[in-house]
Amino acid sequence: MEKLAPVKSTNQQYDQAVRDCKDIFNKKTRDYGTSWRVLRTISIADQLYIKARRIRTLQETEKTKVGEDKTGEFVAMVNYGIIGLIQLSLKADAPEELSAAEADRLYDEKIRQARSVMLDKNHDYGEAWREMSQESFVDLILMKILRIRQIVANDGATLISEGIDSNFTDIINYSLFALILIGEGRHTA
Repeated sequence: MEKLAPVKSTNQQYDQAVRDCKDIFNKKTRDYGTSWRVLRTISIADQLYIKARRIRTLQETEKTKVGEDKTGEFVAMVNYGIIGLIQLSLKADAPEELSAAEADRLYDEKIRQARSVMLDKNHDYGEAWREMSQESFVDLILMKILRIRQIVANDGATLISEGIDSNFTDIINYSLFALILIGEGRHTA
């Protein structure tokens, strides 16, 4: 017997979560321009670390003194992950200020890459992420951040491991999975 598809497919849920994240990215680009262009890889990793640690603290204490919730932090991690991929792809002499249209184009390019990885891994792993806890997503994101930091400390060199870009991609996808599960009411916001 064929398994019935959920009301919304993973692809639809993923695309909706991306639209929500991109909307915030575009609004911040209008407000701030592409000021994030000054960030080096280690600084992006540190921004991701701050967001992931905050979610972990909220998970452990269940108390917040700042108005932002876990959902907002996962959205921020998607966008910082995209920023990381954009920064890695731009040449050293690329202008610091990009037009809003160029930032939007680069965002789309990088999210297409992340989506392609998601589709391949979903095929191979059978959407195992749907059974994962939010705590596991955060722990895996923290591990990926620590890997990025170590690769940066090694001047970008790895012996047999995936590179910085693969770690940013995984952070994006874990964050989007968390947003999907929050949207389904299966994880806390």
